Amino acid sequence: MSDEPAGEVTVLLHRWRAGDPRALNELFPLVQEELRKMARQRLRREPRGQSLQPTELVHEAYLRIAGAGGIDWEGRAHFLAVGASVMRRILVDRARRKKARNAAGRISIEADALAAPAREVEILALDEALRDLAIAAERPAKVVELRYFGGLTNAETAQALGVSEATVKRDLAQAQTWLARALRGR
Repeated sequence: MSDEPAGEVTVLLHRWRAGDPRALNELFPLVQEELRKMARQRLRREPRGQSLQPTELVHEAYLRIAGAGGIDWEGRAHFLAVGASVMRRILVDRARRKKARNAAGRISIEADALAAPAREVEILALDEALRDLAIAAERPAKVVELRYFGGLTNAETAQALGVSEATVKRDLAQAQTWLARALRGR
């Protein structure tokens, strides 16, 4: 993640939470490229021919974040973590709608969904497995969300969660093992 001048993002987040609508308009250009990078990394895993572009995903995430209220923003890393969560929800919602439209045929789910190209069924199965993992182990589930749906690096994930990179690597390994077992059973 890039350095922010004197916590400018944090100041804007606090102004926005305090009710200053202009703060969000000032904030977006400061984080837009990082959100776009996250979106590009995540959409790279989508099958060819999918219609959602990174800019569209970022704008949809922006609209959802702008409509959210009551978030106690901690800073840039927290904002990007929320952005990753929102992008996950958008992709899961799209997958659900597409699956409902194309409810024909059975698609198998690969055990290593974290490395495989995402299909609607895989996204939905991964989302369900992540919800189950979050009950058993919240931080490893968050690590997967930030890495897989947010496209953050280990270093960025560590910063967003306030842990070391070694902890992120351990959590990711734990989550991958757990998810592989969970997805094989679906």
